[in-house]
Amino acid sequence: MKRIDRSTDEATHRLRALFAELYGGHPTIYRAPGRVNLIGEHTDYNDGLVMPAAINLYTYAAVGPRSDRRLRVYSETLDEACDLDLDSIRPGKSGHWSDYVRGVAGVLESSRYKLRGADLAITSEVPLGSGLSSSAALEVSTAWALLSNSEIDVDRNAIPQMCQRAEHLYPETKCGIMDQFISCHGRAGHALMLDCRSLDFQLLPMPSHVRLMVCNTMVRHEHASGGYNTRQRECQEGLRALQQALPEIHALRDVTVGELQQHHSRLSPVIYKRVRHVVTENERVKMAASALQAADMAKLGELMADSHRSLRDDYEVSTPDLDLMVELASDQKGVYAARMTGGGFGGCTINLVHSGRAEEVQQRLEQNYETRTGLKPTILVCEASDGAGPVA
Repeated sequence: MKRIDRSTDEATHRLRALFAELYGGHPTIYRAPGRVNLIGEHTDYNDGLVMPAAINLYTYAAVGPRSDRRLRVYSETLDEACDLDLDSIRPGKSGHWSDYVRGVAGVLESSRYKLRGADLAITSEVPLGSGLSSSAALEVSTAWALLSNSEIDVDRNAIPQMCQRAEHLYPETKCGIMDQFISCHGRAGHALMLDCRSLDFQLLPMPSHVRLMVCNTMVRHEHASGGYNTRQRECQEGLRALQQALPEIHALRDVTVGELQQHHSRLSPVIYKRVRHVVTENERVKMAASALQAADMAKLGELMADSHRSLRDDYEVSTPDLDLMVELASDQKGVYAARMTGGGFGGCTINLVHSGRAEEVQQRLEQNYETRTGLKPTILVCEASDGAGPVA
């Protein structure tokens, strides 16, 4: 069974050697995890509720100080380098991966944190374009590295917000706060229910016999190239229309199912479906938290299946490959729950699987999916893990 059981020591030893080869000296290393979202998709940028878990796939950033105001950055994952001037960073999208590093540095500087120049070497275990939040892991690990390199102490709650702002202003993806928040606040053995408005959160223990199985369909998602931002605009259109009848609401999370039904005629058919997903998904998150607290995996599975159907039919961000992977998993014994995870338009599904059945489920899914699509999926058994911080 292909479990995620990498040694942090191994990863950091390799990164230290790379840093020494590139820049000389001995770096400090920081890491930030990717994440899966169990339920609560496309609710975060509507001030709603989400239930992610950090997973033991990390992005590592090795950092050392410079005497000038330059950032030299090398990505081992992409085998590319960039050179940035801290005094000339401005918002705007270039379409290059360095937008994420540039954005974090730019937002830290604009937040009146005077950064020291740095050499950075970055490597990532989080698959790119998979829906496991590789961008947030890069942003958060970079933020930790740059702040620590400059001997700046920042409250852990402030880092997700600055990283989210960086993604808005530089790659220009209007993401919510969930990915950056769980990358900072994840806890081993737990999922986390987050209120994306107040940033209040509740840790929810995962049953010890349940494994997180991440199934990469090998169809790379590209939600930043239109679909993700389009959905956000549609939600804002729905909000404005409903505010004419419900002036007290500030976001779609304030709308009840009953209010939506009462005022649905104000919305076009497409906008109604988008809003219906958000409103019902928030309710599903609340019920899922109760189910997880009670270790009621059957109920949690029903809610996650309902979530996938809503994402497929109302929000229209699933794909035939994601639907097939969910269908194949749902037919397997020992699978409690299956649904797409992440922004959609490709990427991964998340399954909750009994530990005693995980190896068999993995083998069957790999075989059946490849037979049906001709694509060989990457299927990983992960653990809920701790959030960002320094590597000792």
